[in-house]
Amino acid sequence: MKNNPKVIPDRKKLLAAVGALKKQGKKIVFTNGCYDLLHVGHVRFLTAAKKLGDVLVLALNSDSSVKRIKGPKRPVVAQAERAELLAALECVDIVTFFGEDDPYEIIKQVVPDVLVKGGDWAVGKIIGADVVSAAGGRVKNIRYIKGKSTTNVIAKVLKYYK
Repeated sequence: MKNNPKVIPDRKKLLAAVGALKKQGKKIVFTNGCYDLLHVGHVRFLTAAKKLGDVLVLALNSDSSVKRIKGPKRPVVAQAERAELLAALECVDIVTFFGEDDPYEIIKQVVPDVLVKGGDWAVGKIIGADVVSAAGGRVKNIRYIKGKSTTNVIAKVLKYYK
């Protein structure tokens, strides 16, 4: 994560960067999640999300947020390492963090042109959809790839080592 310009943990710097990109006429796509144990489902989703605009901003749940949401044994991979892995993907332009249990506040601040989640989220249930829609943006879900999840990867690894 160190010295990677794609990783912007500071919220003020993130908003300044996004603001500058918007002034250039760039279409901002936003998604969020834990992204613990990067897998092919993540990569396919992020690649598809990037095609919806010019700049893909990925907000990662902080380690403490993941623990509250997924349980005390998660995350498997620390947030700095998750950010480094995700920033290495060509389709991801900016990686940032949020410590809340949901991304509503950061979505209110970024106000992306497109808000994207996986197909397991109904558009009407996507957190921040109200903010993006009110600003004239689009809310979209991208097809969920059945069986490709961090939970399934962990279960497979545990089964292998039993």
